[in-house]
Amino acid sequence: MKTKKIAVVLSGCGVFDGSEIHEATLTLLAISRLGAEYGIYAPDIEQYHVVNHLTGDVMNEKRNVLVESARIARGQIQPLSNLNMSEYDALIIPGGYGAAKNLSTFAFDGDKMKVLPELEKVIIDAARQGKVIGAWCIAPAILAKVLGNIALTIGNDTNVAKTLESFGAKHVNTGNTEVAVDTENKIVTTPCYMLESSIAQIYDGIENAVKTMLKLMI
Repeated sequence: MKTKKIAVVLSGCGVFDGSEIHEATLTLLAISRLGAEYGIYAPDIEQYHVVNHLTGDVMNEKRNVLVESARIARGQIQPLSNLNMSEYDALIIPGGYGAAKNLSTFAFDGDKMKVLPELEKVIIDAARQGKVIGAWCIAPAILAKVLGNIALTIGNDTNVAKTLESFGAKHVNTGNTEVAVDTENKIVTTPCYMLESSIAQIYDGIENAVKTMLKLMI
């Protein structure tokens, strides 16, 4: 049987201004443990801002999303512009504020959010090709904005759920480690750190999601 390949899109390095590092790393671990392969991508753009993760303060410096994401990828990463979904069986977007600040403007604009055009194209290409798409934590907001009429979860935050439903999505309340599956559209989501969770629960949720994605792959 041919090994399944999953494209993972990162948004920086660090929960407050990039990809949530636990979610990103555990995603790669789950993919590998479940017998699939991954390729890692990130947009070659400037981060919205840089946050001191010790104090929470915004720092007076600039960083690049691709360069920062390379920290998590151990340098094995490509610009998002190089991602061709015809070479992959699935797409995953981990969470972290980078998904809402660098990959989209959700953190600032809410229901008026915009999605990075490069990423929007990748998501649309994946959907049109019938590829499975996964998103964790707040990243499902991006899928809701781009794809509209899909079922997904960000946990049980009523206000965020209402915003996603304003895009045409159907929100499914979930708990720790649980997964929402839209079988028809091949969308798999899990709340991760949108809920109070231990790192063990984060891994269990991600592993459950990746297992589900593998089952949906043709």
